[in-house]
Amino acid sequence: MILTKAQYDEIAQCLVSVPPTRQSLRKLKQRFPSQSQATLLSIFSQEYQKHIKRTHAKHHTSEAIESYYQRYLNGVGRNGAAPVLLELANEVDYAPSLMARIILERFLQEHEETPPSKSVINSMLRDPSQIPDGVLANQVYQCIVNDCCYGPLVDCIKHAIGHEHEVLLRDLLLEKSLSFLDEDQLRAKGYDKTPDFILQVPVVMLCPLAVEGHIIHWIESKASFGDECSHHAYLHDQFWSYWNRFGPGLVIYWYGFIQELDCNRERGILLKACFPTDIVTLCHSLA
Repeated sequence: MILTKAQYDEIAQCLVSVPPTRQSLRKLKQRFPSQSQATLLSIFSQEYQKHIKRTHAKHHTSEAIESYYQRYLNGVGRNGAAPVLLELANEVDYAPSLMARIILERFLQEHEETPPSKSVINSMLRDPSQIPDGVLANQVYQCIVNDCCYGPLVDCIKHAIGHEHEVLLRDLLLEKSLSFLDEDQLRAKGYDKTPDFILQVPVVMLCPLAVEGHIIHWIESKASFGDECSHHAYLHDQFWSYWNRFGPGLVIYWYGFIQELDCNRERGILLKACFPTDIVTLCHSLA
């Protein structure tokens, strides 16, 4: 799904002050029925993550941490079965999984002889049954399963979706009988930053707006929506590096992108929202 900047801004504006809940996502789908659920979820998640990054610091002052911890203790003291942490996170507009991390770290600092390591915290968040307090374990679990933008459960889902689309792309390349090297093969050859696939025989992606077509040497799969923030970061951290090493390439944003971002075609980076059907191998195009 390719959106204009105006269409994207309209969706983003609807997400201002909207809690990151599945109910909010359902309302967003009702507001924009022509957009796919996957596209809206990707935009929803990205916009919320931007909001969290902007407000992250205020939730990590010593005063804020102590205030949250005392409110947690008071809440579970009244009713340990109530979703105290989840409600606290929603009230202060912070991701439930990140709130759970704050309270867990504070709890362990108070009850353990040595400060908890990051690996220990991460392990407990992945498996709350490791938390040495049953009430807190349940509170953390509620936060993890009800957070649709952050946390170990979301991370696993994102990783699985990303892998699924890489497999899909691999199958499409094989279906087209295109010879390629994947990321693992490239790293075995000593490359550090690599796209998902290097085409051993470059292809030409035909385009009605380009008389001579566009030569493609590599393809990168992104199981997300390409907004300005993420795309510019990818350009800086990945795409231009690929271009410098391997030549022009193609980025597939499977959940769509902002149309105006596809402005580097002549410089050698093309954007698509699906696998292109209008491609031929370079040797065939020259025949």
